[in-house]
Amino acid sequence: MGKFKTVCVFCGSKSGNRKIFSDAALDLGRELVERKMDLIYGGGSIGLMGLVSETVFNGGCNVLGVIPTALISHEISGRAVGQVLVVSDMHERKAEMSHRADAFVAIPGGYGTMEELLEVITWSQLGIHNKPVGLLNVDGYYDCLLGLFDKGVEEGFIKPSARDIVVSAENPRELIEKMEEYTPMHDQGTASTSWKVEAPAGSTS
Repeated sequence: MGKFKTVCVFCGSKSGNRKIFSDAALDLGRELVERKMDLIYGGGSIGLMGLVSETVFNGGCNVLGVIPTALISHEISGRAVGQVLVVSDMHERKAEMSHRADAFVAIPGGYGTMEELLEVITWSQLGIHNKPVGLLNVDGYYDCLLGLFDKGVEEGFIKPSARDIVVSAENPRELIEKMEEYTPMHDQGTASTSWKVEAPAGSTS
């Protein structure tokens, strides 16, 4: 059994140009199943989204996809995987995912994946949550982004302690293990009770 009950995975609706990305998505799905962790994700059935969700669902763990109405025709092909929660917009999608997850993992993806990742990092920095944020850095895909974070520290825009919010590893097992050991070291901006990033109306845990 893993430390987390539900893990939110940020990933793209594309598979990338190399098999290594698909393999990593499958490995992550199998790692979650092995640790009996449920999945919450963006709700798509194509690309890396589809691979992770199908692996977790077929492994016997719960899968919840959260998808805005406008993206259903773009990101769901054929039968949806697991339970699908349809929401009104991207903001509600992210609020639902954040509220329901015990931890976050981003795997290779495009602008949307990076935007979701950066938001939960920012929320951690501000004290909105203290959940682990993991980056699956497959074959150095996120080296440039991690380098940008380091540059932010060097130039005085990111506190060194806040840099430690992001936990990264090259394979799923190492990443989950690091996340299970994670302890916030940064000074969080304010208490979470000061913020209103809570479950949307009508939502249940």
